[in-house]
Amino acid sequence: MKIKTLLFILVVLLLRARALDAQTAPDSALLILANGDNTLLIVNPAGLKVTAELPVGPDPHEVIASPDGTTAYISNYGGGAYNTLTLVDLAAKKVLPAIDLGALRGPHGLAFLGGRVWFTAEAAKAIGSYDPATKRVDWIMGTGQNRTHMIYVSPDLNQIVTTNVSSASVSVIEKIGGGAGTGPSSGDWNETVVPVGRGSEGFDVSPDGKEIWVANADDGTVSIINVVSKKVIDTLSANVKGANRLKFTPDGKLAFISSLSKPDIAVLDRATRKEVKRIKVGDGAAGILMQPDGSRAYVACSPDGYVAAIDLHSLEVVGRIEAGQGPDGLAWVGQ
Repeated sequence: MKIKTLLFILVVLLLRARALDAQTAPDSALLILANGDNTLLIVNPAGLKVTAELPVGPDPHEVIASPDGTTAYISNYGGGAYNTLTLVDLAAKKVLPAIDLGALRGPHGLAFLGGRVWFTAEAAKAIGSYDPATKRVDWIMGTGQNRTHMIYVSPDLNQIVTTNVSSASVSVIEKIGGGAGTGPSSGDWNETVVPVGRGSEGFDVSPDGKEIWVANADDGTVSIINVVSKKVIDTLSANVKGANRLKFTPDGKLAFISSLSKPDIAVLDRATRKEVKRIKVGDGAAGILMQPDGSRAYVACSPDGYVAAIDLHSLEVVGRIEAGQGPDGLAWVGQ
């Protein structure tokens, strides 16, 4: 009788523990790549606490999560030395066998839309898409530009934008035929190469889809491209030498620009094209991530080994996550 009672108590305690764990588990997570440590950090954003660290292969630069939050994809860059995407099971916190991209060396920029992982292959001067369902690269397109680095894919899958760092250009690639939302190989694609400033790398498309803002690291300027005309309509003397990333706030009103050679984040007003503020974050910064609910921005302060959390209402640093050596790529899991 005593044994049965003890077993019953143990079962009740286990069920309560599981229920408590389910209640306290974060609905969302922040992913941080520690480039110098070759690791992925999984962070609970509520308390800014690291909950897991996983080895993710050589020179990890960018990371993206699948919309269902089960899987992360990481580009192993190496300036063209590597040709793999690291695959991570986020639920099990387990690294899976890497995805071999063959001749598509130097993968860097990543996006996940339409059930596919879209990526740049810098050394191959190309972009491509990987289909997790078939476990193969199902589409490749050359850009003809040097250092095709970052990538954006429109929600309808009919437009792709890349920055080409050494060619001082932006490629606007548009699908003709095949139907909206269909696979990339179902139609033809046209590329328009738009000349911008030197060192064009970090960029973002405004949430309303009307403008592309490009940070030019060598010139310290921002080029603004009209999406319809595919022409530069303004160049801002933004004083952002060494610019690394540019990201719009979710409401599209502000643009954040990080710089590897400056101690602060430049914040520009999209409507007025003027600087609003400089937010001091450390000795330099790389990756920027906007929390989808518009409450915070996260900035990878690579030289200092932490990620700064910035309140998007006060535009002040409100927290810090110790993130190892050279934190860089950032991604969000959940809503």
